[in-house]
Amino acid sequence: METDFLVIGSGIAGLTYALKMAELHPDKKITIITKTDADETNTKYAQGGIAGVWDEEKDSYEKHIDDTLIAGDGLCNEAIVEIVVKEGPERIREIIQLGADFDKDEKGEYSLGKEGGHSENRILHHKDVTGKEMERVLLVRLNALANIELINHCFVVDIITQHHLGFLVTKSTLDITCYGVYVLNKQTNQIGKILSKITVLASGGCGQAYRTTTNPKIATGDGIAMVYRAKGKIENMEFIQFHPTALYEPGVSPSFLITEAVRGDGGILRNKSGEAFMERYDERKDLAPRDIVARAIDNEMKRTGTEHVYLDCKHMNKEKFIHHFPNIYEKCLSIGIDAMQHLIPVAPAAHYSCGGVKTDEWGRTSIKNLYACGECASTGLHGANRLASNSLLEAMVFAHRSFLDSSSKVNEIQIEYRIPDWKATGTSDPREMILITQSQKELTQVMSDYVGIVRTDVRLERAMKRLDLLFTETEELYRSTKVSPQLSELRNLITVGYLIVKGAQFRKESRGLHYNTDHQQKSDLLQNIIL
Repeated sequence: METDFLVIGSGIAGLTYALKMAELHPDKKITIITKTDADETNTKYAQGGIAGVWDEEKDSYEKHIDDTLIAGDGLCNEAIVEIVVKEGPERIREIIQLGADFDKDEKGEYSLGKEGGHSENRILHHKDVTGKEMERVLLVRLNALANIELINHCFVVDIITQHHLGFLVTKSTLDITCYGVYVLNKQTNQIGKILSKITVLASGGCGQAYRTTTNPKIATGDGIAMVYRAKGKIENMEFIQFHPTALYEPGVSPSFLITEAVRGDGGILRNKSGEAFMERYDERKDLAPRDIVARAIDNEMKRTGTEHVYLDCKHMNKEKFIHHFPNIYEKCLSIGIDAMQHLIPVAPAAHYSCGGVKTDEWGRTSIKNLYACGECASTGLHGANRLASNSLLEAMVFAHRSFLDSSSKVNEIQIEYRIPDWKATGTSDPREMILITQSQKELTQVMSDYVGIVRTDVRLERAMKRLDLLFTETEELYRSTKVSPQLSELRNLITVGYLIVKGAQFRKESRGLHYNTDHQQKSDLLQNIIL
């Protein structure tokens, strides 16, 4: 199969790019592939909203820029921050014109929320399912365009480069080029190839590397791992954001997210004694940035010997709460918790990767003809910690910028037809699936116990030794058995785990989301860890 533009992933980044490209180039073929259903993405689970300077009488670009830089703890690319903040409102207006229904107040003005780290109310939202609403609008519009093909249940195995033509490719190779991807059809179990002129990686995050995460089952870091195997540049993987307030339900995965907007509207964190403890950790109390709140909760849990803390919403207006957070209210009721009468048990959960595939200001990766946007990309916006509700904004801005840059290049690129078919000779079906499932359990346990919110040099060293063993065992299995989605996801998760640990070992300081008790002082030398 061949296409002009290949988009890997159907979240807000991938859909935004595909829609813009299809409308500008009705004569070109745009192909979107996703490994499950089109709407099963991290975007779907984004509750809080999208940040943007909307009320210019009270807010300003400068305030939003400053808030982002402060949250990023010195590692943001200031030029990128300015680009995203200043271009963001126009991208939001575009999706509103497509039909996105953001909440309004009784005067008909957009109801702007406030979350941790923000100095002003600037977050547009649709109830507590903002990402789902934005994705719905994009999918409706995409389905009306004839030159877009959306392929579900199609698993990307690897990016195709010169390596597959027999050339030696290393990290120092200057002209690594993407020619498309090898894909596994999950319904036929056959591996084929999709050749493309331009490939866009919008494959999401890697929360499933941890035992407790708000990410869906599909968030296995596939895009990041594939780019690393293709010798592309990855950066800042040590900065894994743990959302402070996931609903505490032992054994349930993924964890149900209690959006930060609840605290923005007045929710208060309390420990088992009922004490509002955040004032002891930060003057911004419950509206401190996520890294600070997550560490505070982690410390309270360890100090008091509990597995969770509580979110107190009992004092909040019931009608307003149910209107703004209907899904949260119903979810809590389903497990016997009335948020207006009971405290909600919450605990941190892996939520977002601030690092990823290194890109420039146009979404270009270190591999020619390969772009990346959304959570799988490291654009320079987030630095050491993402400011709440900046993720959907970043995805839309860089999808647009990738679209602008790649649309002018497509006519100069030729399809590479010499790519060999996938060879599976000498392999057989795996006889024991437990070899895969148990290794994945071991991986999540190692990452959660040793590479979580608080780290030490000894924990990181232990994690690396165990990952080395898992890698060796899994590669032997990969060489001797047929490729399956489960085996590929395990390989990808082990690679992502390695990148997180290696980045954490290289960073000899505590900064943002990386907190190492052996290196608590911040370094004056600010740097991105590129792997």
